[in-house]
Parts: sequence; C-alpha cells; structure tokens
Amino acid sequence: MVLDLFDTIVNWDANQLPTMEWRGRTIHSTLPWIFPIVERALGNRVSEDVFLNAYTAVIEEINDARERLGIEITCLERFERTLDRIEIADPERHKLAEELRSAHMAGVRRITSAPAPRVDAIRRIAPHYRLGLLSNFDDTETGYGVMDDTGVRNLFEAIIISAEVGLRKPNPLIFERMLEKMDLPAGDILFVGDTAHHDVAGSKAIGMSAAWINRHSARMPEGLPSPDIEIRDLAELPPVLGC
Repeated sequence: MVLDLFDTIVNWDANQLPTMEWRGRTIHSTLPWIFPIVERALGNRVSEDVFLNAYTAVIEEINDARERLGIEITCLERFERTLDRIEIADPERHKLAEELRSAHMAGVRRITSAPAPRVDAIRRIAPHYRLGLLSNFDDTETGYGVMDDTGVRNLFEAIIISAEVGLRKPNPLIFERMLEKMDLPAGDILFVGDTAHHDVAGSKAIGMSAAWINRHSARMPEGLPSPDIEIRDLAELPPVLGC
C-alpha cells in the first residue's frame, strides 16, 4: 500500500498562519514571517510590493510548469527565482533564498499535524501491508520532518517526496520510482490519496488500485477513472480492508 501525505495522513491548517492584505483581500500566508528577513537583508532596496509582485509571478510560472510537465520545482528554487527577478545577485541571492525557505517551511511544519485516528489507522494497517509514501511536496527536508512528527515514519519502508526526484504526481515516472523502491508490480499496490486527478487517476493510469479519500462527497470529475475504494477519511480504511 502506498499513501499520500498531505490531507491524507496529515492536515495543515492555513487558518493558523498570520494574515495580510494583498490586492484587496485578506489572506493567510507565511509572508508576514518572510518580510522581516527580506527587510533585514535588503533594507530599502526592495519594497514589499515589489517583492510580492515578483513572488506572485514566480508562483504562477511554477504552478503552470508543474501541471504541464509533471515536474517538481522546489521551495528553494521559488525563492531563488523571486530574488533573481528583483535583481539580487549571488552569493547574496542563494544565502537569502535559503533563509526564506527555512522560515517558510518552519511555519508550514508548525501548522501541520497528524490526527490521532489516522495514526491509529496506519498502525492497524502496517502489520498486514507493506507501506510506502508518495507525496507532492516542494521541500524534501520538511517532508521527512513532517513524517517524523507523525510518529509512524518507521512503519514506511519506502518514502518519496516529489522535491527529491524532481517529478510530481500524476506523472507516471514518479509512480514508477515507487514501484522500483518497493520491488512490486503496480497491480499489487493500493494507492491511498485525497485528490481525484493526482492520486486516483495518476495511480490507476499505471495499473495500481486506488482508494479515494473523498472528504466532501464530491463527484469524480468527468473522464477520470473511478476509485476502487471511496472513504471520507483514512481512519475508515482499516475496517474496509479487514484490519
């Protein structure tokens, strides 16, 4: 069995992030933690608006590339590109980008947790199934740290965080990496995840079975294959599997 991480095993609560005003809206963001670092490093060379405009443009470019190409672009690269766009040169650019990555990811990790019923579900499943984890996440160090925080990382024999391989679900190549790590044919694996496109369609395209965590009773989008199992939360899976 291979599981997704975010919104499958763990939740991250954006409402715990600080708020800021941007383009007429109040948003939750890590940026209020980022701005003091930018100001300390760059002084008045770059305004918040200039930084935000560059950062937003880079995010749009990255999201487009991810969806079109099925590749991962890391959080560090996101900040590197932002600083390059506002003409901050190396070595200052790389050092500052790493500081921003670290602050951003520390905030993400703080607001991420694994609900106890899901952790219990993994403990119930583990004696019956070999476990792998395959996550779309743009920072390898933090992805592994979040798994450490769950207390059940040791139950997973294979872990792939998209940032470490440069690929993202639903790209079949990242699923193939998991097959190699687990030394199993696709037909022997049940993939468990919460997204119809990345998790269900991606895993079934390579020949895996799929369990869809459909928390809000949504309809499967037109043209995508149906999951083999549909549940509302990971905690419901052990009884379905007889664990």
